[in-house]
Amino acid sequence: MKRLEPNLLLAVSAGFALLLVVITASAFGPEIGLVRNPVMAVLCAGGFVLLNPVLQRRMGQPVRPPMVRPDAPGGAVWAALFPAVLFLLAAIPVFRPGYDYGLLVIVAAVMFGVTAESAIRAR
Repeated sequence: MKRLEPNLLLAVSAGFALLLVVITASAFGPEIGLVRNPVMAVLCAGGFVLLNPVLQRRMGQPVRPPMVRPDAPGGAVWAALFPAVLFLLAAIPVFRPGYDYGLLVIVAAVMFGVTAESAIRAR
C-alpha cells in the first residue's frame, strides 16, 4: 500500500469520534441510552449512506464529488473539521451530565454518514 486514501482516513477518524459521542452520551445520559444510543447511531448512519444517493437522484441533484480531492487541496482542511466537531460534541455530555443526548447522537451519526459516503464515492 503506497498511499492511504484520505477520504477513508477521514471516515475512520469520524467513526472513532462517533463512537466516542455514543459512549459519552450513554455514560452520562439516562439509563435508556445504553441501548438506544448505539442503535440510533447505526440506523442513522446506515440510513444516510443507503438512502441519500437515492434521494439525490430523485430530486435531480448532481452527484457530489468526494470531500478530499487532489484538485481542491483546501477541501482537506474543511473536511478535517468533521471529526473535530464530533470530538467537541463528545465533550458536551461530560460537562452537562444527566440530559438525554439522543439528538446529539443523531447529528453525529449523520456527520459520520457524510464522511462514509465520501469514502465510498472516492473508491
